[in-house]
Amino acid sequence: MVRVGLTVVRHGETRYNKDKILQGQGVDEPLSATGFRQADAAGLFLSNVKFTHVFSSDLLRAKQTAAAILGKNRFCKDLEIKYDARLRERKYGVAEGRPLADLKAMAKDAGEQCPSFTPPGGETLDEVRERARDFFEFLCQLAVELEQKEHSKPDAPGRSSGTSGEQFVFPWTNDCCEAEPSSEGSGSSMVLDANILVVSHGAYMRNWIGYFVSDLNCTLPANLTKSQLSSVSPNTGISHFIIKLENGNLLKPKITCVCLNQDSHLVDVGTVNV
Repeated sequence: MVRVGLTVVRHGETRYNKDKILQGQGVDEPLSATGFRQADAAGLFLSNVKFTHVFSSDLLRAKQTAAAILGKNRFCKDLEIKYDARLRERKYGVAEGRPLADLKAMAKDAGEQCPSFTPPGGETLDEVRERARDFFEFLCQLAVELEQKEHSKPDAPGRSSGTSGEQFVFPWTNDCCEAEPSSEGSGSSMVLDANILVVSHGAYMRNWIGYFVSDLNCTLPANLTKSQLSSVSPNTGISHFIIKLENGNLLKPKITCVCLNQDSHLVDVGTVNV
């Protein structure tokens, strides 16, 4: 059994986010002062989580967020961030750089509704989901290869001994955690073969989670509502999943959503520029 922790974080706020202007892929805005504070807060929240891999969209707002999160981490400050174009935001074509209201008006004129409407030059939802599927399958393959490499080492301990893999402590609150509490009482701990951090974008993440639920039958927290499931994550919202691959079977991953769009770390993050 291959076990993978997957933590997905949306980038921090940009000036265009605040002004409700579509960025997509063609507008590469940096984080605002608020966005940097949000990223630092997410980093502090995740500071005791030891990640084995970090992937980020190659757009600036995601790259800055990933760097800020790692900068606060106790274990992973020097871990290489790998940038992947498959994690980019949905491409909005002619609507990029224009107010969200313009996109809604375009959709209405076409007799369609957001977010299913595709503006000229933009990506369809199916195309975004295909990118997400391709990246997720890449992550699963990576985890399986890591586990195989570990077990091919001379005198590699068996999982039944309780010594293989690493124990990772997560900060999730008890009401959204299905893992066993750690002995320190500081969160939850679980033995994993890989623990992966991904920094991406709101519309992309919504499509990716939709793929988990509709195509891979992801198990969701009992208290999650349909509106929460379909909502875009807040800036630096954190979602966490446990992925299990029985006998390294990449075709039938068992996915459990531990928490979705967690934003408790933002309680003390104001919106006044400093």
